[in-house]
Amino acid sequence: MKQLGKLMLVFVVFVSAIFTYINPEAQAAQDDHWEKIKKRGELRVGLSADYAPYEFEHNVNGKSEYAGIDIELAKKIAKDNNLKLKIVNMQFDSLLGAIKTGKIDLIISGMTPTPERKKELDFSDPYMSVTQKMIIKKSEADHLKTIDDFANKKIGVQKQTQQETIAQNEIENAQVQSLTRVPEVIMSLKSGKVDGMVIEGPVAEAYLKQNNDLQFADGVKFNEGTKNTAIAVPKNSPVLMNKLNSSIKDVKDKGLIADYKEKAAEAMKKDDGNFITKYGSFFLKGIKNTILISIVGVLLGTVFGAMIALLKLSKVKPLRWLASAYIEFLRGTPLLVQVFLVYFGTTAVLGLDISALICGMIALVINCSAYIAEIIRAGINAVDKGQTEAARSLGLSYGQTMKSVILPQAIKNILPALGNEFVTVIKESSIVSVIGVSEIMFNAQVVQGASFDPFTPLIVAAILYFILTFTLSRVMYFFEGRLKVSD
Repeated sequence: MKQLGKLMLVFVVFVSAIFTYINPEAQAAQDDHWEKIKKRGELRVGLSADYAPYEFEHNVNGKSEYAGIDIELAKKIAKDNNLKLKIVNMQFDSLLGAIKTGKIDLIISGMTPTPERKKELDFSDPYMSVTQKMIIKKSEADHLKTIDDFANKKIGVQKQTQQETIAQNEIENAQVQSLTRVPEVIMSLKSGKVDGMVIEGPVAEAYLKQNNDLQFADGVKFNEGTKNTAIAVPKNSPVLMNKLNSSIKDVKDKGLIADYKEKAAEAMKKDDGNFITKYGSFFLKGIKNTILISIVGVLLGTVFGAMIALLKLSKVKPLRWLASAYIEFLRGTPLLVQVFLVYFGTTAVLGLDISALICGMIALVINCSAYIAEIIRAGINAVDKGQTEAARSLGLSYGQTMKSVILPQAIKNILPALGNEFVTVIKESSIVSVIGVSEIMFNAQVVQGASFDPFTPLIVAAILYFILTFTLSRVMYFFEGRLKVSD
């Protein structure tokens, strides 16, 4: 009987598998990812738009638009399936976390299906094949000709890419320096911090056209130099995978990749004018979001910080312990970690679909509240205890005493510290760029990718941050002066 039961179980599983295979509707029912996309009516594609000609942003009639080979492929996939396309732009090494937590549906960013990545994701059929190249400074061309010449040298690569693996495995004793973004590696090469850079051929060609001091090391050949790019999807997404492979097959059959390359080349040429006219709109957008994030962070951080400070001053021990734990945890962990926890945690743990901008604001509010709580607590303790005793003797409650007597005096004392916190928040708001929030630093990185100039956008960003912080400092000095007059 036991053997018969086992045979029946095997038969049922076998029939179910066949039925699922031949019945698309049954297969679709098992693909939760595709069902969510279809119900939403929107395909969210994650990428890092600093990787021309694959994906980059450019200015069209004063508006920022995405362009590139991967962008055209994403548009076709969305059109083939009657879906709206939403591009989610973030740093390359944040894409895996985004797809694992459901922030994006696909990754189309020139990604190679490596064995390590296949453990976490599934990959479509390859849609393009490219060759890895080594680029160097022209001044070093005489003694950096073959791969043997790079032994024991510093090699720059983008983090978590096939180029990183090649540099580690194929260059003898290479000192591999992995950076987050391609423009950062280019800047390291131009400044002499690395001797060579492993990069994809099409991307290298785009940068060499704009940087005359760089060239290919033509004598360098890699054993694993040919790379197939594919689309990354969540595990166990059979219907979604079939949809992608169908579109990729159509692209290959019609030779559309060549057309996509031509469109990308045209988009890279379209930006006319000087640096400011071409990219000024990017920085203006960044200024607006930086100011918005900073104001929300400080104002709400002050409100919550005041509450936490009062809890820490409470006579109820559990409340004091809770406030202390909150403050110590947030002050003892990096803001970058807090940003990732909020961004990925709201989806993975709470199931909430919150935009990157809101997540960045939440992270800054939480972080600010811990520091401001300590500032306010110190300000309250600095007020003479006789003020509290006098207020209570007049019949004021604890709450009334705090509201009408203590806090007004404390705020006057802590205003300089609050001003410093505001300045700090403006600068630290750059951290939220890692999740794709379009503030000053994020847009500076976008311009780096669009202009192939790794240095000038950083200078502009530094000047903008200085203007904002200097202006705020002057405003705070004005208010401090007015309060001194009132004394």
